[in-house]
Amino acid sequence: MITLNVNRNERHVEVAPDTPLLWVVRETLGLTGTKFGCGMALCGACTVHINGEATRSCITAISSVAGKKVTTIEGLSADGSHPVQKAWMEEDVPQCGYCQSGQIMSAVALLSKKPNPTDTDIDDAMSGNICRCGTYQRIRKAIHRAASMQAGKA
Repeated sequence: MITLNVNRNERHVEVAPDTPLLWVVRETLGLTGTKFGCGMALCGACTVHINGEATRSCITAISSVAGKKVTTIEGLSADGSHPVQKAWMEEDVPQCGYCQSGQIMSAVALLSKKPNPTDTDIDDAMSGNICRCGTYQRIRKAIHRAASMQAGKA
């Protein structure tokens, strides 16, 4: 039995210690917002936060997060009211939407460290997240908008 805190709730899971966090989140806990993309931590679709750090859940063994705080896209807000989620919608970022939960989780982690990022900061922080639809300009614009929202300017 492994105990972890997922979206501010203590959860107990009975899985093999080497099971990827992604599969525990999706299959065991039923939180399907986090997506499987490549399985090799190259695309970013599976990004979650572990103790506030953006982490690729597809290569993270569940045993390594025992006792830690895991936040999935569902844990940002119940109603889509997190500033990054709101900015994403206002800037019409999603097209197919598949990569968006990972993109949003990476953006939230960036803004927690750099509340007023430059374009270079954004490009660097988001470089591990692939968007097949190519909405990178809208993603950057949404991150700037979310930064303004968080600063009380929008």
